[in-house]
Amino acid sequence: MILIGLVLALLVGWPGQAAATIVPLRDQFCHATAPATTPDDARTIGQLPTTCDRPHRISPPVDGWLWLRLDDPAALSTMPAGWALLTDQLAFAAHTVLIVGADGSVQTERFAPGQVGNRWMPGGLLRVTVAKPGSGIAAIYLGYRDLATLEPLRRVSAVPPEDMLWLGGSWLAVAGTFAGAIVTVLIFSLLVRTGPLLPAQRWYVLWSVLALAYGLTSTNMLALVWPALAGPTAVRLTDALVAGTSAAATMVFLALMERRSLPRWFRRIGAGLALACGLVGVATLAGWPAGLRTMAPSLNVLGSANGLVLLTGVAIAISRRSRTVWLYLISWSPLILVFCLWLAQGWQLVTQPDLVSMSMLLALAIESAALSVLMADRVRRLSGERDAAEQARLRLEAESGAYRRAALTDPLTGLGNRAAFQAQLRRMVDGDPAGTPPAPFMLLLVDVDNLKQINDRLGHDAGDRLLMTIGAGLAMAAGPDGHVARIGGDEYAILLLEHSAAASRIEAALEALQGTSVMHEGRRWAMTFSAGLACHPADGPEPEVLVKHADLALYQVKHRGRRGLYRYDPSLRARNDRRARFAQEAAEGLSRGEFMLHFQPIVRIETGAPVGFEALLRWQHPRHGLLTPATFGEMLTDGRTGHAVQHQAIDMALDALRDHPDQLPRVGVNLTGPDLDGPAAAHRLLQRIAARGIEPSRLCVEVTEDLVLDGRLTQTAEALTVLHDAGLPISLDDFGTGYASLIHLKHLPFDTLKIDRSFTLTLFEDHGESETIIRAIIGLGQGLGKQVVVEGVETEAQRRKLLAMGCRLAQGHLFCRPVPLASLAQAGTAQVG
Repeated sequence: MILIGLVLALLVGWPGQAAATIVPLRDQFCHATAPATTPDDARTIGQLPTTCDRPHRISPPVDGWLWLRLDDPAALSTMPAGWALLTDQLAFAAHTVLIVGADGSVQTERFAPGQVGNRWMPGGLLRVTVAKPGSGIAAIYLGYRDLATLEPLRRVSAVPPEDMLWLGGSWLAVAGTFAGAIVTVLIFSLLVRTGPLLPAQRWYVLWSVLALAYGLTSTNMLALVWPALAGPTAVRLTDALVAGTSAAATMVFLALMERRSLPRWFRRIGAGLALACGLVGVATLAGWPAGLRTMAPSLNVLGSANGLVLLTGVAIAISRRSRTVWLYLISWSPLILVFCLWLAQGWQLVTQPDLVSMSMLLALAIESAALSVLMADRVRRLSGERDAAEQARLRLEAESGAYRRAALTDPLTGLGNRAAFQAQLRRMVDGDPAGTPPAPFMLLLVDVDNLKQINDRLGHDAGDRLLMTIGAGLAMAAGPDGHVARIGGDEYAILLLEHSAAASRIEAALEALQGTSVMHEGRRWAMTFSAGLACHPADGPEPEVLVKHADLALYQVKHRGRRGLYRYDPSLRARNDRRARFAQEAAEGLSRGEFMLHFQPIVRIETGAPVGFEALLRWQHPRHGLLTPATFGEMLTDGRTGHAVQHQAIDMALDALRDHPDQLPRVGVNLTGPDLDGPAAAHRLLQRIAARGIEPSRLCVEVTEDLVLDGRLTQTAEALTVLHDAGLPISLDDFGTGYASLIHLKHLPFDTLKIDRSFTLTLFEDHGESETIIRAIIGLGQGLGKQVVVEGVETEAQRRKLLAMGCRLAQGHLFCRPVPLASLAQAGTAQVG
């Protein structure tokens, strides 16, 4: 928009060659030290100072004269006879200009408030016509008595006679354009008489009047009809009008914004600052209780405060999703820029020549008119649409209610959908619109267990029946005060006000619902689900945080084997953050080669002779030392970095098999879900084995019960079948700790069952329960023709007991701890008889 003003200023006739003939002198003047007794009229050149000190931006004396002297008169050498010395008009008690000729003659011009005469110029300038050519000038002195402030002295220039008419005409054209635009603003603003923006219109009309007065006063246009206004009176009136326009602009903003977009306390602060700015402006104009010298700093401070209020209000309105604030920013941004430039001038940070001043004035006028048109059109349309909207309201009310219910309802269960859940969650977090703080409530996220398997085995009709049954059961468990929604294919959410009995009641109701039988087409099955619970505000003040924490609690239930309810605690967030941190550090560890494999033998329990080895991943962390998957294992199944680490671990195991066939006859490697994601993943692993020339039977694939129970069971089963058919033995690791169905042992190609070490460690500590379980698994394995390996054997007593129970293969520290390949030969294994 500044460019628009610049173009218009050029169109009214700003020739580049003319600008070159105007000589700027402001930076050529310096402060001249003069005796305190310098006479008011300064009649003789002998009484004027001959020394000149820089800089000239100083505080004027409270009572007395301040003199400025042209440091280098040679700058005037190009000026012909009849040239004009132009200076900004300041607030002074008296002003004397002395032009000393080379022949010793002195031209004296005196100015006083209200007595400028015809020596003013458009653009807020005072003019002194000099008869002598510039080459005949020896010195120029500017004297000011009781000067309020020297800050507005931004323009001192020498102008040839031929450019005076052009400069005055340019300012007249700019001021006329500005006045015409502002009058247009007033007309359009007054055309709209009713509507929701009426308070903003009133303030905007006041702002327009003050802005028009400011533009005509600051450019001396009012001096055409009131000559006494030029000079110090115009300066004082201009400062007062700037304060008034600043205050009115703040009130326009406060009235324009929607009620919800700005808090009440902010509106009060903004209105108070606007009132203070307006009062100081009136006081400045009246000269009471102090003059402009004292009031000018207050105007700058209050103007800055009003600017800060506008910027802060815009930020608050944007954060509260106001739509009107964008209209304000688009239309008022040039005005805000003008205001900021005015403040910068007040603090002596910016100096503007005539070209920039004209451009900014035109930009101000054009954009003000544009905003007025936009505002008037907007309010006019709102006023016209109001009647039509009122007529259509009753007709649309019923339809909108039906659409709203459909948009917020899950068609299968009749419960709320994700949109309804999010809206209800936001309402409960925000509390009552009247300002009542929100009541504490609970959020439960519920996942149906094994829905995909039910759909695959019994059909989608059975799955839908299950979803409807669980939805009805959850709604009954939540009670009339709860809000239940289906937010995904197998996901539900419950919002329930929290009170003393709420948690125990919902937990008991959900537990009673667990395992309920569902009948469909003569087939019956039990439904189970997993639930995570988080409370507001204790577990999260914001909706996104609360949902994330409830989801962490739900993940914990799934990690423990599904079917249950878990309440969020901060350790889950710490664990999640730790997993994310490990993932980030693992990416760096990969490039530094920090991951390695340790090998532990699987031995014959009678002799301790190894029959194979298990490759165990280790991380030599630079800060935490040697880490096992018990610390970072969750990272392996989560994200690109975990997959990269697992990929490298498999490569290291295959390289070890290739390079050490005698030392490593067979190696077991733990695979994760992404490694067994369907037949394609299995074929990729076989290609890696074949590329190294390894016999497939030497690589044993180990999977855990959690992986078997994962939602992608079909893909895992297909991958294991491909690998088993290719000759790779398959081992079910940590058997007995999960909830694997025995049917999986029948349909999945497992060759080995590895009994989890937790049973071995408690073999003599739980009144025979672990012994019974181990005996059962050994018998089960023998009955199914599968090998059984007992993990975690650490004592001789355990070995003898297991041997007596019929165990033939074992693994544990009693025989050998996991060690690097290079240390495996030195570690050896215990040879027992």
